[in-house]
Amino acid sequence: MIASPPTNEPPLAALMGKDLIRTAGFWNVVTEDYHHHQRGIFQPGLQAVWVYRFGTWSDTIRFRPLGILMKALHAAGHVFIRNVYGIELRKTVQAGRRLRIGHQSGIVVHEYAKIGDDVTIRQNVTFGVGIDWVVGEGPVIGSRVSFSPGVVVIGNVTIGDDVSIGPNCVITQDVPSNRTLFVPPPRALPKAETVKDASAG
Repeated sequence: MIASPPTNEPPLAALMGKDLIRTAGFWNVVTEDYHHHQRGIFQPGLQAVWVYRFGTWSDTIRFRPLGILMKALHAAGHVFIRNVYGIELRKTVQAGRRLRIGHQSGIVVHEYAKIGDDVTIRQNVTFGVGIDWVVGEGPVIGSRVSFSPGVVVIGNVTIGDDVSIGPNCVITQDVPSNRTLFVPPPRALPKAETVKDASAG
């Protein structure tokens, strides 16, 4: 279990979600995502990010009939990404530029999470709050944060900028900027001692 002292950090990326699409432009944002995924158009992570960006763009359309159509297309794409690739990334997430999902499967991002620029998420990573009735609140992730496989973020915690998180960390409190988090390595016991301990228990 990883727990760090509370902090008021980080300053998040200035533009996220719909505001990013309105200001930077849909095509500029998805082109950055494309290059940040090494132009791997068939990578599930890139497709998931693109569907997410399409959803945030659909919420900026003012012509109601077109907006309804685009939202319906996004809903279908979201279901496909979730059910086939195992990546839950709702359009209500506030994500900055160059979000990278390194691998597919077991990825759940809380619907009200805020994510800065240049964040990397790998397989079996979960952002959540632990309870269902909190609306509009979720984890706050700074910029240039790297999540290794198996990381779980629980609660309305804030993770600062430039943080590297090792595999299987469970984060329940705020993390300051410029930190590396890791769980203790497993102990290697002689096989005879392991058998003896098991018989004693």
